[in-house]
Amino acid sequence: MDKLELQKKALQVRKGIIEGVHSAKCGHPGGSLSAADLFTYLYFEEMNIDPKHPDDPERDRFVLSKGHTAPGLYSALANRGYFPVEELKTLRHVGSNLQGHPCLGHTPGVDMSSGSLGQGISAAVGMALGAKRKGSSLRVYTLLGDGEIEEGQVWEAAMFAGFRKLSNLVVIVDNNGLQIDGPIDEVNSPYPIDKKFEAFNFNVINVADGNDFDQLRDAFAKAREEKERPTAIIMKTLKGKGVSYMEGSVGWHGKAPNDAEYEIAMNELNEEEKRLCQM
Repeated sequence: MDKLELQKKALQVRKGIIEGVHSAKCGHPGGSLSAADLFTYLYFEEMNIDPKHPDDPERDRFVLSKGHTAPGLYSALANRGYFPVEELKTLRHVGSNLQGHPCLGHTPGVDMSSGSLGQGISAAVGMALGAKRKGSSLRVYTLLGDGEIEEGQVWEAAMFAGFRKLSNLVVIVDNNGLQIDGPIDEVNSPYPIDKKFEAFNFNVINVADGNDFDQLRDAFAKAREEKERPTAIIMKTLKGKGVSYMEGSVGWHGKAPNDAEYEIAMNELNEEEKRLCQM
């Protein structure tokens, strides 16, 4: 899929995020939007998956370690064909398949329950180890928040992955610079992120703009070339990317737009879609 088509898909993912959190009247749009391009690239380009066969034992796996950004994952899954896009409006509703955090066995396409920060990477490491021992060629991807990596279990998992040379594991850090309490470098700075993963024997790839598909494509291509170590992709992103009043604002970490804000957001995304369709 070329860059323009990926950009169009990412817009659909972003619209699904806004639809979901607005309908739920709660949720986490900021980090979902910053990672929307990453979700799009994984599910429409990078991963070996098939929505018609969601339980294929040889499929690639994805673990959303920063589970509160489930609106972004759900929107990518819906747009990829795992379930109807209309279901995004049921986010967090009683009886919905789309709860506030991903739930294994409950939502089509979800490979692991997550939500308690710091723990998803451990599950991904276990999946990668299991695949290695079985001789499977599947790859495992996990997305962490930059605030999340302030937690210690992340580094226990990284130490193990590096020691076991899990070259089938790709850890992605969404470095949007903001967490619920403010800028990450003021709350409990995890910097330098790249040097920490290097210390645990990771192949580290820094992405200057994780909202750019050319840079994402290059990073994942380099990750596939690595045959001896796990890879960490550290991508700089913009929190709230795609919605003007959410961009770079910590206040949109975990709240839903009201009706007026919803209209503004959807109008902006629709206008950008029109622009792309004219290219």
